[in-house]
Amino acid sequence: MDIKSFMDQVAYNEKGLVPVITQDDETGDVLMMAWMNEEALKKTLETGRMTYFSRSRQSLWIKGETSGHFQKLVTIAIDCDGDTLLARVIQQGAACHTGNRTCFYRKLD
Repeated sequence: MDIKSFMDQVAYNEKGLVPVITQDDETGDVLMMAWMNEEALKKTLETGRMTYFSRSRQSLWIKGETSGHFQKLVTIAIDCDGDTLLARVIQQGAACHTGNRTCFYRKLD
């Protein structure tokens, strides 16, 4: 599928956002969940660097821009309803702002 066809299938919510689950391409670990708007998705596809939309700052952010822990896009998929994205990435360093490899480090035992 080409980029335009892919982007046309994304169903953004009422705020113009779509959730993105980010997964380590090598290990399969789920690293994080974030949001994208259309501009963030387009920039991600153009540059190959994961770019998200910060709801608190109301602006785009490139993962790793301040920490150096960049995410390089390997593949991106859309779910059957078009309302969730799954990005497989090469993670450089920690994915979580806490310094943990993944944001999902707190487990119920």
